[in-house]
Amino acid sequence: MAILEGDFKSLVRKKILVTGGAGFIGSHLCQRLVEQGHEVVCCDNYFTGQKDHIRSLLTNPQFELLRHDITFPLYIEVDEIYNLACPASPVHYQFDPVQTTKTCVHGAINMLGLAKRVKARIFQASTSEVYGDPEVHPQREDYWGWVNPIGPRSCYDEGKRCAETLFFDYRRQHNLEIKVARIFNTYGPRMHPNDGRVVSNFIMQALYNKPITVFGKGEQTRSFCFVDDLVEGFLKFMASPPGLTGPVNLGNPVEITILELAEKIIAMTRSESRIVFKPLPRNDPRRRRPDITLAKEKLGWEPKVDLKSGLEKTIEYFKQLIQDQPSV
Repeated sequence: MAILEGDFKSLVRKKILVTGGAGFIGSHLCQRLVEQGHEVVCCDNYFTGQKDHIRSLLTNPQFELLRHDITFPLYIEVDEIYNLACPASPVHYQFDPVQTTKTCVHGAINMLGLAKRVKARIFQASTSEVYGDPEVHPQREDYWGWVNPIGPRSCYDEGKRCAETLFFDYRRQHNLEIKVARIFNTYGPRMHPNDGRVVSNFIMQALYNKPITVFGKGEQTRSFCFVDDLVEGFLKFMASPPGLTGPVNLGNPVEITILELAEKIIAMTRSESRIVFKPLPRNDPRRRRPDITLAKEKLGWEPKVDLKSGLEKTIEYFKQLIQDQPSV
């Protein structure tokens, strides 16, 4: 059977840098890359990442852990770079908004500079937040978005938009091999229990039988992708031909209202929680669902894990976390 260029490259052992590698998504990516036989350098400053997430990899000779903040230059020799470093939940990225912008912008400049020096292919974990509160639904990659540049979410939204600009300018100016993925809501084991994201919030509140906090009337929608599916999308995208730069949407196109999600989690956890309604946060998107036509056509990728199966695994993770660390 003939091996395509992309397939052959996937069989070659590489040295791969993952920034934000001790985070929720980054740790899953590090694990997959090590399983594929690559040498992995995990870079994290532990603002939201946790060493527990990659503890099982610490004794693996193919894995190296580096404590570093990518707002400062990093001098290392690698073949590929996955740039995932940045707090991704409003609770965390609004805690220090100036640092969030620095991580998005200075971090991108430093990682792009590294990629240019060592001639590495570089992947940027962008976000569906670049679409803002979208006027187009579902969101396609050619939609430019509707974003407030001076609001409380702007440090993240505009920071990621600027990072995309930098990636494409490095591509045009220096012919750098780039891959820009726009990640939609993702969930699964290793989410931070107090990160303010809706899935972790609802599960933790339900497991403790506390009121489930729903903003507005709960009519706003989201689309939730299980982390294993997302990481598979990363790997397929990174292995794709150089001409496919993105941006490419990676997410689950199945849409659900926040109220429906709350009711589903209450039922699955058999919780005694009741739902309480609070005012919508400023600039909170009303609808969010990716158009993944491009990912299907160019990468042969689409999510496989349905919401119920993914939530079962995530709920079990949080149950175990509470059992091991009752104070979380």
